[in-house]
Amino acid sequence: MSMNELFITTGDSCRIAYRFDGPGDKPVLLLSNSIGTDLSMWDPQIEALTENFRVLRYDSRGQGASDVPAGSYSVDRLGRDVIELLDALKISRVHFCGLSLGGIVGQWLGIHAPERIDRLILCNTSSYLGPTEQWNGRIVSVLKAERTETAETFLRNWFPPALLETDSPTIAGIRAGLLATDPQGFAGSYAAVRDMDMRRTIKLISSPTLVIGGQYDTVTLPSHSELIAATIPGAKLVMLPVVHLSNLESPDAFMNAVLEFLL
Repeated sequence: MSMNELFITTGDSCRIAYRFDGPGDKPVLLLSNSIGTDLSMWDPQIEALTENFRVLRYDSRGQGASDVPAGSYSVDRLGRDVIELLDALKISRVHFCGLSLGGIVGQWLGIHAPERIDRLILCNTSSYLGPTEQWNGRIVSVLKAERTETAETFLRNWFPPALLETDSPTIAGIRAGLLATDPQGFAGSYAAVRDMDMRRTIKLISSPTLVIGGQYDTVTLPSHSELIAATIPGAKLVMLPVVHLSNLESPDAFMNAVLEFLL
């Protein structure tokens, strides 16, 4: 954890870590990460983004420096964490970019708190990741598994084999984050994914929306990105030749798509 992280406490007594980068007079862009990562996941993007935005990042409950409450989490609760963060910081509206679980939270915000979201970017995410039984199995196994086993499973799902075989500092950083994640953080977040189905309700999203998908994504399949883009009125779809963590695997193409949409 860096010294730049600050905390708010939510109504249900969960401490949420956050940090700002960039000039205070720019529009705020809020970034939300995937399961098993912390806000450092966005480090490669910060330099470019802070030229035009004040970047706000946070660790979801169960991840990074935020608290790890026991039991199941819900997308509703994860979304309210964001609203409570914005309220505590007295920020009325933001652009929002979320990847994977962060994109699920972004969909919830677009549906339930449209007045808080200017432009919405949903990356490598899904509006439904069923069936329920597979998540119940994963919850049981992640609580029993060795952390190294969990981490390696995620890495195989997130990156192409060729990249995993390199000594990339990016991979090392993500591996460290996965190893540091409390198994209860995974289990609670899995429950939120298990219980969500926004396939119909995302039709209500009124914010201008960009969907970024990965052509080789085996976690949130290309068809999931296509469905989101087809359902949200006026949404734009960009498919990148990547697996799951598109901002890390193809940072230049990712950044181009994001900045073209936001600016």
